[in-house]
Amino acid sequence: MSGADAGIVIVGGGQAGSRAAEALRLAEFRGSITLIGDEMHLPYERPQLSKELLLKEGAEPAYIRSREQWQELDVDVMTGVRVAGCDLEKRVLGFEDGRERRFAKLLIATGTRARRLPAIERGPIPIFYLRSVDDAVRLRASLREGARVALIGGGAIGLEVAAAAVERGCSVTVIEAASQVLAQIGSRVISEYFLKLHRDLGVTILAGVTAQRVAPEGLVLSDGSVCRADLALVGIGVEPATDGFIGSGISTPHGIRVDRRGATECEGVYAAGDVAVQWNRCADRWMRVENWANAQNQAIAAARSMLGQGEGYDSVPWFWSDQYKANLQVVGSLSNVTEIVRGDSAGGRFSVLGLRDGEIVGAATVNAPKDMAILRRAVAARVRVNRGDLENAEFDLKRLISK
Repeated sequence: MSGADAGIVIVGGGQAGSRAAEALRLAEFRGSITLIGDEMHLPYERPQLSKELLLKEGAEPAYIRSREQWQELDVDVMTGVRVAGCDLEKRVLGFEDGRERRFAKLLIATGTRARRLPAIERGPIPIFYLRSVDDAVRLRASLREGARVALIGGGAIGLEVAAAAVERGCSVTVIEAASQVLAQIGSRVISEYFLKLHRDLGVTILAGVTAQRVAPEGLVLSDGSVCRADLALVGIGVEPATDGFIGSGISTPHGIRVDRRGATECEGVYAAGDVAVQWNRCADRWMRVENWANAQNQAIAAARSMLGQGEGYDSVPWFWSDQYKANLQVVGSLSNVTEIVRGDSAGGRFSVLGLRDGEIVGAATVNAPKDMAILRRAVAARVRVNRGDLENAEFDLKRLISK
């Protein structure tokens, strides 16, 4: 097969890769599409890993499409295949099993992998990570009633698993190196709310300490104390999955940098989703945006760009987290902002707005989806607003987007 007729190859069988393949067909691309995933499973929705798959015995993955539906779309899905290397000049991918695949254009949507904590992996306590269906199924089997579960990392994944473990009758401790949970969001109000929420439901939260090693009785922490545990989940962030592209000239330790079209510095090579380093205009810096919405929407835009269509991608980051009966949504950036709280944080329904130089650059809501629908538009438009208006409980947020 020559490069001219090799078609489009997508490396990464997750949300980004799948939606890109669908978008190519929707845009009436008639050439060959190959979707390559390193898991044995067909592409599936990942938000369920820390929610439904942990809570319900026998729960099955929510596949994006069945094998038959991928065939109907005329997409060749290769599962359980790992890319070992890439020659961008020759337009060839090399696989670990020795096979090769040529491409005319390439989309890299390999996502991320869990950051590991080797110091505690060898010991008498089972250590888990959560990045795949298989990880979730193994963890679910260990979340038995009465089990002592230690969660290393108080970010969204750690707290979602904490909520699932509590619902399954486990005794839960969260170990967080920062001084507060959900530190990556950047909002003191949000952090304090979820700290209280989890503690009120019986979760022990230890902030400002780290897990150093494993002893027979549990995890030995940096302050010398011991967290008694029967198992531990490590959720301390992720790293870009770029192994197959190291040495290609487009991979960096932080990911694969792209412009607003999803294009890399190499002609005909694109990247999207968690692996892509993109300009975040709310945070005013280059960064990876690691969430479901970005993986889907950036990939769709990149697919259209590969065909010379569309205007590129310039969406603001948005994600959500469900913990117990609390729904958290975050848009834009709440770092280095003036926070304004609207609603009743004690009652569990409120919004936090972030102002920087008179503009709304970020917001978070708890159980207030109607507010978020407005705030997503306001942040995208970088609406300028008077602080006093926002602090006025009678001020209707709809006025932010009615101008």
